[in-house]
Amino acid sequence: MDDSGPRKKTTLDKDLKRIGLLEAAVQETGQQIVKLGFGVVFLVAISIAAFIAFYDLSPRTNYSFYVVAACIIGGYMALNIGANDVANNVGPAVGSKALTLVGALAIAAIFEAAGAILAGGDVVSTIKKGIIDPALFPDTGTFIRAMLAALLAAALWLNLATYLGAPVSTTHAIVGGVMGAGITATGMAAVNWGTMSKIAASWVISPVLGGLIAAGFLAFIKFFIYYNDDMIVAARRWVPVLVSIMASVFAVYLVMKGLKKIWKPDAWMIAAIGAGAFVVGHALVKPVVVKASATLENRRKAVSTLFTIPLIFSAALLSFAHGANDVANAVGPLAAIVDAAATGGISKEVGVPLWVMLVGAFGIAAGLVLFGPKLIRTVGQQITKLDRARAFCVALSAAITVIIASALGLPVSSTHIAVGGVFGVGFLREYLSYRRRRLREEEVNNAIKTASPAKLEKRMEKARARKLVRRKHLTTIVAAWLVTVPLAALLAALLFFLFQLFA
Repeated sequence: MDDSGPRKKTTLDKDLKRIGLLEAAVQETGQQIVKLGFGVVFLVAISIAAFIAFYDLSPRTNYSFYVVAACIIGGYMALNIGANDVANNVGPAVGSKALTLVGALAIAAIFEAAGAILAGGDVVSTIKKGIIDPALFPDTGTFIRAMLAALLAAALWLNLATYLGAPVSTTHAIVGGVMGAGITATGMAAVNWGTMSKIAASWVISPVLGGLIAAGFLAFIKFFIYYNDDMIVAARRWVPVLVSIMASVFAVYLVMKGLKKIWKPDAWMIAAIGAGAFVVGHALVKPVVVKASATLENRRKAVSTLFTIPLIFSAALLSFAHGANDVANAVGPLAAIVDAAATGGISKEVGVPLWVMLVGAFGIAAGLVLFGPKLIRTVGQQITKLDRARAFCVALSAAITVIIASALGLPVSSTHIAVGGVFGVGFLREYLSYRRRRLREEEVNNAIKTASPAKLEKRMEKARARKLVRRKHLTTIVAAWLVTVPLAALLAALLFFLFQLFA
């Protein structure tokens, strides 16, 4: 029998598959080149504008070159903040399919830029977290080179972390950079080690607290809604309460974090705003949930769709607050360098020119659109599977944890909190899945006395081995968190040494 026909067909199928994979690889490479091209154009535009604006510094100081370099590096840092850090705000919404990737990019870009421009503040500290006293620098040139080294080191590490698929704290990166450059320039005694110890403690506090709170809310949803015979009735009772809690929490979060640089109300005012948001939220949400649930099936997947709109709002508000806060990681050192170059002095706080804020705002938005999708997928889809209820718990946990930490004076990372929340809901799912399988096996064992013990044990072993959180991502992300500060510090120290050598 001639079987050359099937063999030829199989070979042809393999060849077509290889061609398809090659075409996909070429297309992806082409897209990456185009994105890099847009990023380079953005930085070139910044360099041209900076050169035109600051060439006249030369008659008064010798720092014009440093200012232009700082503008380019500040833009590069902003691109990397958008590529890495913003994923935590919209990743869960994308992973749960409450938002498409394009929709999430649009919302995040708009609200990140709005937060930076409208609520980013007009004054920033020259050195993040006050870990080194600027007065200890021997001269203005040393200070400028140290800030350049810190900013470039943080940006390079963020770029590498994004390439590795690890969401890390941009604040920790810039803190590490400032510490490394500061120690090299002024000595070990210049570092505020008490502040650094608090920042180190946040590596543990942030993800653990975020994970516990997210897991707690998911457990509440499961036991009070999903585990009821009539999930629709339970959802009508509890979903408005949960969404009202989110409205209250985000109102407080927005006041405490998103608007803190332009408005600082008293504690009683913040509490009143939170209580008012809960009452108004419940009044508005209750009839909407009742109407929306009237046509839903009595299934978990259907009930979880009730969290769609709150998830979209949470992505927008988290992005706004992030833009208002983290734009300082890019523009703070840049504003400090511009001020030092223009005045010849070193200040603890400096004003932020509008053009500097625009560099940070548009840089973050551009970095998000061009390079953000990779980490959005990592946070939203690859760590653990998220439906809309789980994503809701992650978003709510992120805001609550920041509020608690701020009230207690604890330095925490929003990145660590959000990712910790994703891990928290994943590990809770893993535990409950194992528990259900174990109970099922016990029921089967009791009902069927003749069942093979070896077979049952094999099935139990399979249940124990089922992992709903990908350990690969857990290992990569935790390792990246642990090395962020020391690695950024070492890189900044090396860069400062080189800058001093060629100064």
